[in-house]
Amino acid sequence: MKILIAEDDRLSRTFLKEFMKTYGACDLATDGMETLDLVLEAMKQKESYDLLCLDIMMPKVDGFKVLKVIRGLEQQYKVPQEQHMKIIMMTAVVDVDYVDQAFSSGCDAYASKPINMEKVQEVMQQLGLVPVSQE
Repeated sequence: MKILIAEDDRLSRTFLKEFMKTYGACDLATDGMETLDLVLEAMKQKESYDLLCLDIMMPKVDGFKVLKVIRGLEQQYKVPQEQHMKIIMMTAVVDVDYVDQAFSSGCDAYASKPINMEKVQEVMQQLGLVPVSQE
């Protein structure tokens, strides 16, 4: 699996990478523009990301705008719906309006910080990104 972690906080970025690297190759972005650059380059190379962990509050371009641009690029590149990048929005802001806006903009899941990695793993299973564990 190819994963992009878009997070401006260094500790959160490192924590997520350490957890996610067991699931696949991880690239890192520290702001919205860098995120869009990496996503666009991957799409041009026909090597799109499978999963994007996207912080809402980022410098240069916020996560909501990044999400809208990515969904627009997927339409522009005629990416079939079943191949759309799975996007988990992440934020420390607990606000129902943020959650509603994230889902109406096309995110697949939403996680409040501090991130509960067991819940993230469950979400990845629900999205079909990792097999369901047989515990």
